[in-house]
This record gives sequence, C-alpha cells and structure tokens, in this order.
Amino acid sequence: MATLSKKIDFAIIMSVKNANPNGDPLNGNRPRTDYEGLGEITDVCIKRKIRDRLVERYVALKNEEEKKGQAIFVQSDDRKIDGETSLRNRAESEKNGLGKKAFGTNAKKDETAKLACEKWFDVRTFGQVFAFGKGNDADGVSIPVRGPVTIQSAFSRELVGISSTQITKSVSGEGDGTKRSSDTMGMKHRVDQGIYVTYGSMNPQLAERTGFSDEDAAVIKSILPKIFENDASSARPEGSMEVVKVLWWHHNSKSGDYSSAKVHRSLKVNPDGSYIIESLNGLVPEEIAGF
Repeated sequence: MATLSKKIDFAIIMSVKNANPNGDPLNGNRPRTDYEGLGEITDVCIKRKIRDRLVERYVALKNEEEKKGQAIFVQSDDRKIDGETSLRNRAESEKNGLGKKAFGTNAKKDETAKLACEKWFDVRTFGQVFAFGKGNDADGVSIPVRGPVTIQSAFSRELVGISSTQITKSVSGEGDGTKRSSDTMGMKHRVDQGIYVTYGSMNPQLAERTGFSDEDAAVIKSILPKIFENDASSARPEGSMEVVKVLWWHHNSKSGDYSSAKVHRSLKVNPDGSYIIESLNGLVPEEIAGF
C-alpha cells in the first residue's frame, strides 16, 4: 500500500458547555487552563479520544481481512478489547504476531518497528516508544517509532469561566450497610461555555517510515468529527461537548504548498464559534461539519 502522497493540515473547532473537557489531577481535577486563563485540552487527551473511536471502528469491522492492520496498541482500560493487562503484554503476545523475541535485547529494531507499524494503526499514525526493561533490569530494549501525525493542545478562544459545585455522598461505601456513614464532601468543576481550537498535521516523509497511507488519513478524517461520541461521563454529559467544524487542507505536494504554521494562522476563530479563512493561493480547505 502506497504511503501518504501529499501533506495534510487540519483544525478542529470544538464547543464546550457545562462540562469538564480535561481535568487537571494536580489541581483538584479542575478544568485545565493556561497562565492567561484560556481553557486547555491537551494533545494527549485528544489522541485518547481518537484512539477510543478507532477501537470502536475496529470492533465494527466485519472480517479478519478488514481488521488486518487496524488494531489499536494503546487501549484505555474501559475500551480494552483483547484482555491484555499492559502494553508490554500486548506487544509481546504471540497472537499479535510479534512475540517476546521481537522486543528482546537482541531484537532487530528496524524489523520490530516495521512489524509494529503494520500491526497497529495508532503506532504508524502517532508513533510509539517501546521501552521494555529485562525483568527488573534496565538493559532491555528501547524502540522509538516517530509518527507522521501530530496534534497540538486545544485552547479556548477567550478566557473561560469555571464553576465549582460542592457535592456530598450520603450512602455507605463500606461495611454491611446497617449504619449510615457520615456524608463525604467533594467538588465538581465545569467550564460554563467555551470554543476550543486544535491544529494538526500529517507529514508524508515520516509516513514513508511507518507505512501511514492515504487510506489511513481518510480514516482519521472520518473520525475527527465524531471524537466526542460515546465519550460521555459525569464530567462530560451527553451533548455538552461537540465538534463544530473540521477544516482539512490537502496540499498539492509532499512538501506542502505552505508551512503548517502559515496554514494554521489562516484560520481565525471567533469566541462564538464563527470563523474566517484567509485565502491561500492554490490551497482551499474542505469544511466538514461535526457529527
């Protein structure tokens, strides 16, 4: 399968209303903000949602031929579909076609990286570092795979207002339930309302190393408008987070018509979610509505 033929840039405009889009565990799980007070959703969080949708897509594929090369390596606990208890176990599992020898101290790193990219969609997309020690020693193997798809953290278009609500738990969490436990106090936090924007890019030169193809890019394109589907929780109720628009710039060459920085700057997003795209000669983005 031919690798990515032309450079691609993209942007995602997202709306948040009465939700915690990405809690900060070092700050009482309050919604993340930068030093200026702009709301933030980390790139890791966004890639987690993409991987979750890719896992769901993999499950929905009908036969083994369709599933070939579409498995996801980094699976979250609540989306796990293969029963493996760790990334190491998943990597070394014989049923995945690699096995322990592929990650041993005498492993051929280039061959292992190639096999991993062929097996796992997210590895050839975002890259991965396979760093497995030998037992409790540090003389194991480290195999870095640099992925062609990069995504930036998302930031809000204006300062976000954060509301905090004190909550109580008044049911027995321990014991035989015959005695009512004392109420436990806690806090919930949410962003009242905000428009967030993230940017990404797909690099054909790096795609040649991992085998990331035009078909793989089309899969990512189809996933981006749906990244908040099946992602509801107490912190993010259904309908509280939405992809407003995906902008997709498909360049005319491998090196690109413009730098990614210039392409990303051409998009001006307003705090209400409306936007303006500055004209770039020969490069017009496809505008894709959210799901």
